[in-house]
Amino acid sequence: MPPGATLPLSVVLITRNAAAQLEACLASVGFADEILVVDSGSTDGTQALAERHGARVIQKEWLGFGLQKQFAVQAARHDWVLCLDADERVSETLAASIAAALREPRESVYRMARCNRFMGRWLRHGEGYPDWNTRLFHRAHARWSADTVHEHVISTEAVGRLDGDLLHDSAETLERYLDKQNRYTSLQADAIIRDGIRVTPLHLVFSPLVRFIKFYVLRAGFLDGMAGFVHIVIGCTNSFMKYAKAMAARLPVR
Repeated sequence: MPPGATLPLSVVLITRNAAAQLEACLASVGFADEILVVDSGSTDGTQALAERHGARVIQKEWLGFGLQKQFAVQAARHDWVLCLDADERVSETLAASIAAALREPRESVYRMARCNRFMGRWLRHGEGYPDWNTRLFHRAHARWSADTVHEHVISTEAVGRLDGDLLHDSAETLERYLDKQNRYTSLQADAIIRDGIRVTPLHLVFSPLVRFIKFYVLRAGFLDGMAGFVHIVIGCTNSFMKYAKAMAARLPVR
């Protein structure tokens, strides 16, 4: 791509108090013609930081993860969108792969490997990698689900793969990470109740067990050392807690 040229692409992000993480993300997507930040009431200077990097900022009350991301997609100026989180950044290899895909699109939807940094280590196995995420798509052929948590891109089209990693580095403490997981499992429990799923003791036992075997053993999470072990133990705990919270919410009050 010629120096100074940009791709006919909108990079879209949803934010709330993301100033500490956002700058590295925005610096990695200078190849896009538009950067759109949909903010929901930040008080830490997120909006001003985004505008300094040339982003267009829209304020929108919080709708839940899926609906908020879909709102951002619909507000974008281009049909091709790359959806990122504030604590992610695009590697040089991935940026080149995105440019090549847009020059000659073979698919309407693309996924990419996400590499997660946890406890100071880039995870390369288990649940932390390749952590495939669908993030680049033509909005006429895909959309975000309406899920309040663990939202995902929905499409009936074939999904292509891009080379290069999406680097996820939240740089948060373990305490903050656990706080976030606690909030996520509460939202997941609400979804379980809303969907009418009957929770049994088997869910509590086998969901974390299957998760541990799949990611720590079969996908070699043990090769990521102590960081990999802690990561999967937290993941298994999440599998247990979402069902435990859903079960507890249905217990009669005595």
